[in-house]
Amino acid sequence: MSILVRYVIRSHVGPFVFSFTLLTGLLFLNTIAQRLDQLMGKGLPLSVLAEFAVLALPHTVALTLPMSVLVAVLFAFSDLTAENEITAMTSGGVNPVRILLPLVGIGIILAGVMFLFNDRVLPEANHALRKLLVEVNLKSPTFQLREQVVNEVVADAGDRRRVYFLEAVRIDPASSVLEDVVIYDLSDPQARRTTYAKRGNMAFSETQTDLYLTLYDGIVLEVPSNRPGAFQRAEFREQFLPIKGVSNLLERGVASDYRGDREMSTQMLADSARAHERARARYVESTRRESLHAVQRALGWRYDGASLVPPDPEAAVGAAEGDAPHLEEMLMGPDELSESLLMTTRANALQAEALGLRAIEKRVEIHKKYSIAFACIVFVLIGAPIAVRFPRGGVGMVITVSVTIFALFWVSLIGGETLADNGHVHPALAMWLSNLLLLPLGILLVARISREVATARGGGWDDLLFTLSSGLKRPFQKLLNKAEE
Repeated sequence: MSILVRYVIRSHVGPFVFSFTLLTGLLFLNTIAQRLDQLMGKGLPLSVLAEFAVLALPHTVALTLPMSVLVAVLFAFSDLTAENEITAMTSGGVNPVRILLPLVGIGIILAGVMFLFNDRVLPEANHALRKLLVEVNLKSPTFQLREQVVNEVVADAGDRRRVYFLEAVRIDPASSVLEDVVIYDLSDPQARRTTYAKRGNMAFSETQTDLYLTLYDGIVLEVPSNRPGAFQRAEFREQFLPIKGVSNLLERGVASDYRGDREMSTQMLADSARAHERARARYVESTRRESLHAVQRALGWRYDGASLVPPDPEAAVGAAEGDAPHLEEMLMGPDELSESLLMTTRANALQAEALGLRAIEKRVEIHKKYSIAFACIVFVLIGAPIAVRFPRGGVGMVITVSVTIFALFWVSLIGGETLADNGHVHPALAMWLSNLLLLPLGILLVARISREVATARGGGWDDLLFTLSSGLKRPFQKLLNKAEE
């Protein structure tokens, strides 16, 4: 039996590695393509691009690992059945369910690994990726010079940071021509250099990180600080001034440490959900206290901590005789009281609702981590019986069934998340609905797997299409039969 188990497991390793590599590569390229506009044209070093690629990979793996489990099970079991190996094992007294049990065990192991990955690795990678993208977005390779304004130009040439202040009476953005240019060069601490030019041309390098200025008909004034009283003046007909690394500073550590839902572990999510729920309870309690206090002021009742107590009649008589302040002076007008209470109640209700939805979002993310991990087990249970039932469907069957199940799973997951975030569905039901739909179907198919192995049906595309059409027609046929009766 151990030989068969090892053989069946080995038959799944190749398809799993192939599908995991292919799916991860395709989705990873798609992720890179979506972010190209944020990365290109900013003169980023290769180390930053490599960091982005490494941080974007865990999100792709979280999607493709459960998908690869289903593809591997479908491909391996369809191949084993098509080669009559499953039939031979069954003829030898081996129940197909016993062959499937080791794969279920591997699915449980992968589910545990998937959960740990989603809980520990993925949040940290998402957090680091978000901070990196924020820092990249703050790094602008180009800048716009404004007329008759002293424009600060910060350059990073690699060896040191240089600061220039540029002023021009007129700047033509179409031809990049500057007129009456003044440049204050503060890059050299040992000298103060000022350049005046009647006109100049401005151009950028191909990477948009280097600024090249060509100045005409001007003078350069320089005051060396290491020689007191010294002054230098030089005239020029044409001068070329390269300013490399214009606004090319990628400042790290400037992004905030705020974490979104997908950047938290389950413990962080649970703590955040409880904090939001406690804050919501405080707003609800505040509304209750304000309502009781308003009733107390309106009716003259008092609140003893548990219930409202009617006013003392003797106190009311004394108030009427003038021994105490007049009762009307102790009361607020009805309109004023109603408006104040309404505004307070409405504000507290909005705050309580917002906090409640935030707590729900955290609960949804917790259940999502468990649900995606558990899908590894569900895909094993539902993939093997389908592959045994349609062994000669080939790669087309594997792709069709995989895409169908993936679509059902992810549509249910995404739709359920939207409904749960808006408070329409319980977070647990929304995130586990796809598994609750597929798991009973998988268990039912596993229970019938021995019967499917013993059948002599073709199990090709025609049989697959016939089964699908029959399954879709069956509910409508029952309705027609009831209508005829």
